[in-house]
Amino acid sequence: MNDERIKKAFEIKQWPEIKSSDSWNIFKVMAEFVEGYDRLARIGPCVSIFGSARTKPDHKYYKMAEEIARKLSERGLGVITGGGPGIMEAANLGAFEEKGSSVGLNINLPFEQEANPYIDDDKLINFNFFFVRKVMFMKYAQGFIVLPGGFGTLDELFEALTLVQTKKTANFPVILVGKEFWNGMVDWIKNTMLEQEHNISPEDMFLFKLVDTADEAVEEIFDFYSRYSMSLNF
Repeated sequence: MNDERIKKAFEIKQWPEIKSSDSWNIFKVMAEFVEGYDRLARIGPCVSIFGSARTKPDHKYYKMAEEIARKLSERGLGVITGGGPGIMEAANLGAFEEKGSSVGLNINLPFEQEANPYIDDDKLINFNFFFVRKVMFMKYAQGFIVLPGGFGTLDELFEALTLVQTKKTANFPVILVGKEFWNGMVDWIKNTMLEQEHNISPEDMFLFKLVDTADEAVEEIFDFYSRYSMSLNF
């Protein structure tokens, strides 16, 4: 019975319709890239801040994200977030309060994601495609600060690390905030990926920094550019 249903679902007569729909999606993807490139090219230097949409305002990591964004804004850097609640809202709030650039790259989802109110009116962009949104995170950031989160946060983290590792983007700082959250993953990367399976190189362990405070996270960003004599890309 299940085999029959599968066959019916993939009858040859359905493929032209599916292919036509895919072709039109190309233009939707192009439109999102064009809007993203056009609007984000004018935002000035920013840091992408990633983290859970489910973190509540009374949680320590919410408060830490707000503090990080505020301190970055005090020193001339704006923030880019996923535009939603939780850690994203906290980071936008910190930048908003300090009158720094507060950018939100919102994703249209059937649940959980709604743009927070602390994004600058001219810096909110809504996306339908996750992969287009991730390109914008990476292309227009001076660095990446990652607080605790779920699958989406890990996706964004490893996207950033992969691009830096493979030299598909400039060598930007990647900062993990919250040792109690990240230590288990970092130990697994070191003990299993590196030492046991040899799936990464020893130097890959230096692609990211692990910190515990807002001050440490912010200093790592500026120390990176100081040590490598690099300038921000705006």
